[in-house]
Amino acid sequence: MPLALYALTAGAFGIGVTEFVIMGLLIDVSKDLGVSISAAGLLISGYALGVVIGAPILGAISGKWSKKTLLMALMVVFTIGNLACAIAPDYWTLMAARVLTAFAHASFFGVGSVVATSLVAPNKKASAIAIMFTGLTVANILGVPFGTWLGQAYGWRSTFWAVTLIGVAAFAVIALLVPKDKASDTQEEASQGVLAVLGRRAVLLGLLTTVLSWVGVFAGFTYIAPILTQITGFSEAAVSPILLVFGGGLVIGNLAGGWLADRHLMPTIVGSLIALAVVLLAMTVVIHQPVLMVIAIALFGAAAFATVAPLQMWVLAKAEGAGQGLASSFNIAAFNLGNAIGAWLGGAVIDHGPGLGSVTLVAGLVPIAALAVALIAIRLDKSRSGNVAQLSPAE
Repeated sequence: MPLALYALTAGAFGIGVTEFVIMGLLIDVSKDLGVSISAAGLLISGYALGVVIGAPILGAISGKWSKKTLLMALMVVFTIGNLACAIAPDYWTLMAARVLTAFAHASFFGVGSVVATSLVAPNKKASAIAIMFTGLTVANILGVPFGTWLGQAYGWRSTFWAVTLIGVAAFAVIALLVPKDKASDTQEEASQGVLAVLGRRAVLLGLLTTVLSWVGVFAGFTYIAPILTQITGFSEAAVSPILLVFGGGLVIGNLAGGWLADRHLMPTIVGSLIALAVVLLAMTVVIHQPVLMVIAIALFGAAAFATVAPLQMWVLAKAEGAGQGLASSFNIAAFNLGNAIGAWLGGAVIDHGPGLGSVTLVAGLVPIAALAVALIAIRLDKSRSGNVAQLSPAE
C-alpha cells in the first residue's frame, strides 16, 4: 500500500485519541470540573454534534481547495482545538473547545476516504479505507489507554497537551507524504452541491444505517468505564488495560470488515450489524462476570469497527458522480450523529430509565433497526435492478 495511506492513518490516529480518550477520563473530568458523570458524557455528544455541524460548513467553504491543502488545514484546526481543551478553565469552555476540535473530523475522514481510494486498485478500495481507519483502532489500542493512564496520573489536561503534539506530528507527515493535487480536481465535486448527494435514496439509506448502528455503539461504549467499575466490579486502574482489549478488537474488526467488503459489500454490512446487536445484548447477560465481560468487550470492539469500512464504501459507491467527497464527509457526520444520540441515550437510561446496568440492553436493540434499513436498501436495489433488466433492449 502507498505510504500516503499511512500519512492519513497518522491523522486518523490523532483524531481517534481525542475522540475516544474522554470516555476513560469521564470520572476525572466530572470531579475536577464539578459536574455529574452524565454531564461529562455530554462532552462526547458535543464533539459528535461538532462533527455533524462541521461537515456541511467546511464542505461549503473549502470545495475548491486541493485535497492535500484541506487535509493540512484540518489538522491545524484539530491541533488548535486540543490546545484549547488543555487550557479550558471550566466545563462550558471545554465543551466549546471540543466542538471546535470536532469540526476537522468529518471532512478529514471524508476527504481522506476519497484520497485513499484514489491511491489503490478498484478491488482494494474498502481495504484502503480500512487502513486509514486503522489510525482510529490503533488510537484505541495505544493512544486511548495511554491517554487514560496519563490523565489519571497527571490530570486529564495532560492528555490533551499530548494530543496537541500528536496533531503537530500528523500535520508534518501529511505535508510530507500525501501527493499534491490540483484545486480544480475538486471543483466539479463542489458544484454538485449538497442536494445532489442527499437526493439519492441509496445514499440516504446508507446514512441512516450508519446513524442507527453507531447510536448502539456509543450508547454502550460512552459509559464503559462506569459500567466496568460500578457494575462489573473492576478497579479504576483496570479500565486502561480493558480498553486495550477493546482496541485489539477494533483492529481485527476494522481490517476484517474492509477485506470482506472488497469481496461482498452488502453481506458484510448485514453480518456486522447482526454481530453488533448480538454482542451488545450478550454484554447485558455477562455484565456481572468479569472474565466474560472482558471477552465481550473485545468482541464489541470487533463488531463495532467491522461496520466502518463497509458503510463508508457503501455511501461512496452510491454517491458516484454526485460528489463523493461531500457524501463521504456526510457519512462521517452520520457516524458522529449516531455517537451524539448514543451518548445521550445512554445518559437517559442512567438518569431517567432502568439505570447503568441496562445501558447495553438498550444499546443492543438499536443495531436491529439499522439492520432493517440495510435490508430495505438491499431489497430496493434488487427491485431496481430487476426493473432495469426488464426494460433492457437486449431482451
